[in-house]
Amino acid sequence: MKRPVIFIFTVLLLTFTVISCVPGRKYKTLQDTSRQFMNERDDLKTGNIGLEMEKRELEAKLAVLEKEMGTLKEDITGVENDRDKAVEELSRITGKYNDLQNAQEELIRGNVKETQKLLAELQAAQENLVRKEELLRQLEQNLDAKKSSLDELTFELEKRNQRMLELERVLDGQKKIVQDLKNRVSEALLGYENNGLTVTMKNGKVYVSLEEKLLFRTASWDIDANGRNALRKLSAVLERNPDIQITIEGHTDNVPYNPSSGRLDDNWDLSVKRATSVVRVLLEGSKIDPKRLTAAGHSQYLPVDPANTADARQKNRRTEIVLTPDLTELYQLIDKY
Repeated sequence: MKRPVIFIFTVLLLTFTVISCVPGRKYKTLQDTSRQFMNERDDLKTGNIGLEMEKRELEAKLAVLEKEMGTLKEDITGVENDRDKAVEELSRITGKYNDLQNAQEELIRGNVKETQKLLAELQAAQENLVRKEELLRQLEQNLDAKKSSLDELTFELEKRNQRMLELERVLDGQKKIVQDLKNRVSEALLGYENNGLTVTMKNGKVYVSLEEKLLFRTASWDIDANGRNALRKLSAVLERNPDIQITIEGHTDNVPYNPSSGRLDDNWDLSVKRATSVVRVLLEGSKIDPKRLTAAGHSQYLPVDPANTADARQKNRRTEIVLTPDLTELYQLIDKY
């Protein structure tokens, strides 16, 4: 029984000695880099939300344009009907005018009163004809204006539809990339899922969540053999997908850390050290570009279960590896418009 205790004590002593040798300046640089990557991650989240909002806004505008186009079509139909009626009325009046002219010629030598009556009717018919012609001209101008407005709306609608299709194409491509990545990660970690590890999709990203028991002992940031094996399998998948950005987030429960050993200050310190431990294992023996990785600690402040129970605290003690696809094409499309 004494040998394991002596061995653990020796390992802890050596770890403390190595950590103590890290220059303060290097630690400060790591902290700055971590904050920078966290800001970039937040920017990506904000951009993704903005894109979804823009898509909904375009869909709303599209619906409004389609409604306006329907109203214009109804107006055009009404104007065309009025024009047709005016043409029929003009034809009828023209015929009556011709009849009156013929009657005038026949009665020119007849009764003077009858002739005057016919002349009055003829003059009234001429005036009515002028009014009808003016009305017809106005109706045709109105019809031309409505058609021009409809053409403009149709062109604008086609442009918006084209943009919507391009956005949907890129978003569908991103969703497929994320789904394929999730499938590959799930396949590589098949033996660990539902056994301290879950793989989910959320907000266009893949989340690999590892419970504390799979990686660490209580209040420790040393990863055990089983956890290292799971991370190496994940590392192999990430190595084959160089366009995926990787963020490792450490989380603790709400029980304050007791810094009796002096190795950690608090839960913030513990969550960050656990995240950086995972980063190091992912990079061991792999060809993953370190620029793709971000280590972050959230302490107790992003719980998955806010209840103050033992079960909730166990869920909250976790490490999440967030995999984000390359959004360059999506941003280029946004800049294009």
